[in-house]
Amino acid sequence: MTLVFPVFLILLFTAMPAAFAIGIASLLYYLVDSPIPVSIAVQKLATATQSFPLLAIPLFILAGNLMNRTGITHRLLDFSKMLTGWMVGGMAQVSIVLSTLMGGVSGSAVADASMQSRILGGHMIESGYSKGFTAAVIAYSAVITATIPPSIGLIVFGFVGNVSIGKLLLAGIVPGLLLMVIYMFVAWGISKRNNYQPELDRLPTLKELGNSFVRSIWALMFPVLLLVGIRFGVFTPTEAGAFVVLYSLVVGIFIHKELDWKAAMEALHDSVTDVGVVTLIVMTSAMLGHVFVLDQVPQTISQLILGLSDNTLVVFMLVMLFMVVVGMLMEATVNVLLLTPILLPLATGIGLDPVHFGVIFVTMVSLGGNTPPVGVCMYTVCGLLKVSTWDYFVASIPFILSFLALMVFLLLVPDLVMYLPNQFSGF
Repeated sequence: MTLVFPVFLILLFTAMPAAFAIGIASLLYYLVDSPIPVSIAVQKLATATQSFPLLAIPLFILAGNLMNRTGITHRLLDFSKMLTGWMVGGMAQVSIVLSTLMGGVSGSAVADASMQSRILGGHMIESGYSKGFTAAVIAYSAVITATIPPSIGLIVFGFVGNVSIGKLLLAGIVPGLLLMVIYMFVAWGISKRNNYQPELDRLPTLKELGNSFVRSIWALMFPVLLLVGIRFGVFTPTEAGAFVVLYSLVVGIFIHKELDWKAAMEALHDSVTDVGVVTLIVMTSAMLGHVFVLDQVPQTISQLILGLSDNTLVVFMLVMLFMVVVGMLMEATVNVLLLTPILLPLATGIGLDPVHFGVIFVTMVSLGGNTPPVGVCMYTVCGLLKVSTWDYFVASIPFILSFLALMVFLLLVPDLVMYLPNQFSGF
């Protein structure tokens, strides 16, 4: 391991894509530090793709791209405006609620952040919202997407850690909703101080709200059908990916009638690109994971952390701090793939339920997408809105603090996270 981490960090800070940085650093281990043949590294690359549960990821990515081209996004935007557009800081509240609703469609924080930057960002800035606040509220509300089913991060964690994906998806709902509520309070306080006005000049009538709900019903039913189907054994979490692709096609072609051949090909093109990126990371991470096993990295880190304290709460606080730091250095999917084999045994060893830990872990590493120096969401939003990273970071501080406070609260009150999985114990 003497070369792996230094080389990996050097390549990462030279802006090399994470998958190549991981692959090159891991390959060096087999060439220099290990007597094991290099052919083993190639085998690890190949076997990482031979996973039935992992098949859900490309299917959910395709479904999200298809549904974004069926008019669902604009219907959810209208519904979000009806729900929160009358509040102080109306467009900020709309962004937060829209991210919660979009979690059931895209499953990707970066996809949600880029979409909202294009649809809401310019309008918010023109309406008087500061650029930094606009970028921060869009980027941090996108983190909610990481917990609401179908969360790609939770699927990856379940696959790597051999944890029930159905329970993980259920467990992510309450934290996602709590994160939405806390962000709404933060946005309300900032908007009140800066006199950001509501988007709507009055409360919507029940008829207007009902009509907007009906127009959005097919998008809102998506995560419900997904969880109900898994719960009652209609399909497995992997087979659910095929179901949602079919569902997206039916909604787009026959119900909304907005998905034509051109839009379908664009969705397929975007999905191939997205899947290629994720698959390459999965393959190289499997190679690095084997390096961790050979050098007993999980056991070393566990002993190091447990040697600092024997108090369960202190140990997990140290783990959370570690997750914040690595989240600032690597993309969330990479962190889930690399750190799950290291941290999950440690978490279960100190008495944490793997589902409880998984939700907090995936949400925590998702925060790294919004923090320097490797924040993918941060750079996406700031680039699209032409916002300086400093203005963005200053405006982000209230969101970061509220996020961390909620994570500590969820750690101390596990029943909130585990309520839905316990109610539907058949997952």
